[in-house]
Amino acid sequence: MEGLDEILYGGLIEKRAYLLRGGPGCGKTTLGLHFLTEGIEKGERCVFITMGEPETELRANAEALGFDMDQVHFLDLSPNAAFFTEMQTYDIFSPAEVEREPVTQQILDQIGKIKPQRVFLDAMTQFRYLASDPFQFRKQVLSFLRFLVEQDSTVLFTSEGTIAVPDDDLQFMSDGVIHLHFKPEGRTISVTKFRGSDFRSGDHAIRLTDTGMLVFPRLLPEQHNRKVTRETIASGVPEMDELLHGGLERGTITIFTGPTGVGKTTLGLQFMKEAAGRGERSVVYTFEEMQETLMQRCESVNIPVRSMVERGTLSVVQIEPLHFTPDEFALMVRTEVEKNQAAIVMIDSIAGYSVSLRGDNVSTQLHALCKYLQNMGTAVILVNEVQSIAGEFHVSDLAISYLADNIVFLRYLELKGEIRKVIGVLKKRLSNFERTLREIEMTRYGIKVGRPLTNLQGILTGRISFIKDSNKEE
Repeated sequence: MEGLDEILYGGLIEKRAYLLRGGPGCGKTTLGLHFLTEGIEKGERCVFITMGEPETELRANAEALGFDMDQVHFLDLSPNAAFFTEMQTYDIFSPAEVEREPVTQQILDQIGKIKPQRVFLDAMTQFRYLASDPFQFRKQVLSFLRFLVEQDSTVLFTSEGTIAVPDDDLQFMSDGVIHLHFKPEGRTISVTKFRGSDFRSGDHAIRLTDTGMLVFPRLLPEQHNRKVTRETIASGVPEMDELLHGGLERGTITIFTGPTGVGKTTLGLQFMKEAAGRGERSVVYTFEEMQETLMQRCESVNIPVRSMVERGTLSVVQIEPLHFTPDEFALMVRTEVEKNQAAIVMIDSIAGYSVSLRGDNVSTQLHALCKYLQNMGTAVILVNEVQSIAGEFHVSDLAISYLADNIVFLRYLELKGEIRKVIGVLKKRLSNFERTLREIEMTRYGIKVGRPLTNLQGILTGRISFIKDSNKEE
């Protein structure tokens, strides 16, 4: 299973026994189906031992999810209707002593006949009721697992541990422990034990779909690197590139910050337009604006987003609110970068990212994603909206400015009874930049950046005044 194999750094180790834990509805059986069908695809013999759900229901459910179970052997040890109608009672021997022997013999016969390379048992906790005491249960399970492993089988077994009947003993006996969780913020998977290998710790998002389970490993930036030449990405607007002393560098993180409607998204797409002219691919993830609205608005300022999408040099992805976890979104971005070679990635906006993506600690998730993109040599543009239209200047309402290699701000300016816009650069790590502010306009011919506003002061504080000794006129 691709995502789980990544968490386990290659997958389960052969000829070992692994415990799969989780409450009802967490996806234990679904994961077991993946385990068996992947074995079938590799030409391995597989056995499904069920002690709860009958074989007919399991096959029907598997078929509904698209699993081909024709070559999987089933050993159905679930109680049937006859057990209830016969009303068996045990006067001399305990039920455990009477039931254990035929169950054990059926397993021995099936394993000896098929000699499977993969065994999925659902659920091992049923053996607890076939043992007369906890010591006998532990001894029987250890013996059973050793028997299967000595038959060259890789075993995945589930447990139904509860507060009243915990499964700590099974965790000690297994070679690895995989946990499935169903939390209010979403489903997750984690590994706490894996003998013989390292693994990726922490909770990783999962999703149960109509085709099975999808696993989204948590992004670790330090595990991804790509050698990239530090080239400068120009905007195609000469005055803008003068502000930035050439443009933005590959593999840097840039924040475009400012109040609503000031032109942050348009400015980001201007860099993507120029990249498209060089045949490079960019992607913008929009959390707030409809895709069609974005296209129409950009075309009105001479940024041909629609034709860029048609040529494959731009992808506009609209993210539905509360639909993705941070791990799912990170995998989506990774696909664009690693498979489609995206040179620029824009997240529009940071506020939309924090609200729309389920899960807590958004700053940590955004940090990991940006550092990954940086390591891969991808230019990152983060659109950040501040609440204040005027007044005291601040970069962000969130503590994310430390992430940025470059900070470009846009701000409204009231001058002679007219609302105008200005642009400036606050930070640039890899080169120098122009310290003056310039007026910026979004026109039908494109973005227009004016000359430096050297005759004004107090723009950042909102208390604007003319410099009397200036030789330039507004």
